[in-house]
Amino acid sequence: MVTLKGESVYLRALEPTDLDFLYTIENDEEIWELSSTQAPYSKFLIKQYLENSHQDIYEAKQLRLVICKNDAEVLGLIDLYDFNPKHGRVGVGIVVANANNRGKGYGSEALRLVIQYSFAYLHVHQLYANVSGNNTRSRTLFEANGFLKVGVKKDWNRYKDGFQDEILYQLIKVCT
Repeated sequence: MVTLKGESVYLRALEPTDLDFLYTIENDEEIWELSSTQAPYSKFLIKQYLENSHQDIYEAKQLRLVICKNDAEVLGLIDLYDFNPKHGRVGVGIVVANANNRGKGYGSEALRLVIQYSFAYLHVHQLYANVSGNNTRSRTLFEANGFLKVGVKKDWNRYKDGFQDEILYQLIKVCT
């Protein structure tokens, strides 16, 4: 079983050549709305981040993987964050950078790969995701991949047009 390779996409570690792609993603103000980012990142800071991206998930408590089409085109990023091996849980976030590549199943396949990896290699009991209540596409993605809506944090995040709820999703490993 090749865990990080699917039919249409594969996941790979960050490389120094990803500097410009990360710079574009991290400085996309539309994506800032979905994260807690409030200021742009310099290429210098992103280069430092790349230089430290070799750290083990047990040390860094996070892992960022690049989503690539099988022809090596870079599509986006999938992050595991707040890894807690004691309690067997990890958060997951995903971004498909180009709007033309959204809705084509790439994000769903990448999510399935990272779920499989997390259960098989990190031995987590559960994955969770925090999704803005108005992010219909992400909500659909997580729900279609077995995540259950387990809570709503009311008026949790401030956006340009006011406060939005944040929805907590969980996927708990079924023990057989």
